[in-house]
Amino acid sequence: MADIAATSDAAVAAESDGASEGDATKPKGLKRFLSRRNLIIVAVALVLLVGGGGGAYMTGFIGGGGGEAALPPQKPATFYDLPPMTVNLNAPDKRAQYLKISISLELGEHTTAHEIEPYLPRILDAFQVYLREIRTSDLQGSAGVFRLKEDLQRRINTAVYPATVTNVLFKEILVQ
Repeated sequence: MADIAATSDAAVAAESDGASEGDATKPKGLKRFLSRRNLIIVAVALVLLVGGGGGAYMTGFIGGGGGEAALPPQKPATFYDLPPMTVNLNAPDKRAQYLKISISLELGEHTTAHEIEPYLPRILDAFQVYLREIRTSDLQGSAGVFRLKEDLQRRINTAVYPATVTNVLFKEILVQ
């Protein structure tokens, strides 16, 4: 009986010290926090936090706030309206098909409408010749209209060189 009491007293003393035979291998307090797994998690979180903060600062989401002031003021765009054109399209079945088109030209940064006007007959001729060869199937969908836009811009820049046109804008496209 004395042995049982001594054993139970030793067990109570060991529990009050915070160490028992099974707990001797487990780290406590700071040692548990500094385990290898926890260090890796903390390091990854720190890298993500610093990287995310740096990325947000560089893109202008946080800090500075002067990103808008650093941009140079934009020059307002200049447009030149061409007269509306009506052309007959290349129809394989010899049935008359017409294209009515109204175009506005967005002029380059250093180009003015006065530089474009002397070339207007050349521009209209280039457009008429090109548009008469188009079939209605060439104008199908947004891809067809985009190709038409690119081709017209290339032709007009050739006609008005050294002036530049940055974009061809369709105001009206009607196929009949």
